[in-house]
Amino acid sequence: MATHRLRLPYTVGLVIAGIALYLLSFRSKLQLSKELIYFVFLPPLVFQAALYIHWDELKKDLAVVGSLATLGLVAAAGITATGMHFAAQWPWSSASVFGVLIGATDPVSVIATFKEAGVTGRLRLLVEAESLLNDGTAAVLFMVALGIAEGTGADVLHVGGRLMLTIGGGVLIGVATGYALMLLAGRTTDPLVEFTFTTLAAYGSFYFAEHLHCSGVLASLAAGLVSGNYGRRGSISIANRLALKSFWDYAAFVVNSLVFLLIGTGMTQQKFGHNLWLPSLIAILLVTLGRAAAIYPVCALFNHTALKVDLRDQHVLFWGGLRGALALALALGLPAALPLHDQIVTVSFAVVVFSIFAQGLTMTPFLRKLDQQRQPKLNPIEVPDKL
Repeated sequence: MATHRLRLPYTVGLVIAGIALYLLSFRSKLQLSKELIYFVFLPPLVFQAALYIHWDELKKDLAVVGSLATLGLVAAAGITATGMHFAAQWPWSSASVFGVLIGATDPVSVIATFKEAGVTGRLRLLVEAESLLNDGTAAVLFMVALGIAEGTGADVLHVGGRLMLTIGGGVLIGVATGYALMLLAGRTTDPLVEFTFTTLAAYGSFYFAEHLHCSGVLASLAAGLVSGNYGRRGSISIANRLALKSFWDYAAFVVNSLVFLLIGTGMTQQKFGHNLWLPSLIAILLVTLGRAAAIYPVCALFNHTALKVDLRDQHVLFWGGLRGALALALALGLPAALPLHDQIVTVSFAVVVFSIFAQGLTMTPFLRKLDQQRQPKLNPIEVPDKL
């Protein structure tokens, strides 16, 4: 309520509240961990975001979104890793793992910010879909980078096969789970049962995919796309669809609130010694440069096609790449034996909090400024001296 009155993104307000609660000694036993973020918070957030994406619209821009989430992510991770190795003197193993995990944009922050800013149309689709796919590919590449760092996945054929299995398996499991549960949902008119089926689609696809060593994020994403689009075609009644939307909006709001409150409390527990301020500043600069390399060159590939992305929209994609829950989940789940483990976690927190505050607070004014530039300038009407 306070952030609405102050016209601030509520994600920013929640982080501030989390910091304040910790400083006032309201300490919760609930702490941020990979298990909490990855296995409890992430499935419903990814599923809910994918639930409202129309496949017919996504299909038109799938080449752009897919390129941004793959080529763009690799470019961003490469720039960040190289910079951390040479500028911060991190070993290649630590720099590479950090480059991939911090390249994961946060669909929760992005979608919440863009909803509050009132963004619609193709731009919103590009931002939301790119952020969701970016999360999935980042989680997959992170496992590969971590395997190489631990010396268990350096073979090219092994890495390629693992990527195909992880990505393809996750998508197939998500699609199959979504279709199966929507078929069952079509046989009932009880909204509580339908809510349960969609909850099973979100968590069940994620857990089943992870159990088979596939991408749980991509599985929940695929299940959300199938559930949303198949549900709109009649398996769920119009009245129940409205109730389902309210259910998932509230679920996402609660989980989202807990995530950002815990980010605030987690940030205050990080030990920023004098030797970590410089790496944190270097990382923030490199992540920003990496995001630019992920957006502008990739979008340039489509300049002479029907899929051309307007330059102003590219600016929004660049500045809208907020970091959040997934990056922290991956950082918190790093093995303790990885060199510079504690520094990676602390620097990841620094980048995420900078992203939430700097980008989150400036996104709405930034969009407003671009919208003003987009408006056509009308020439004043010339009235003759004598009629």
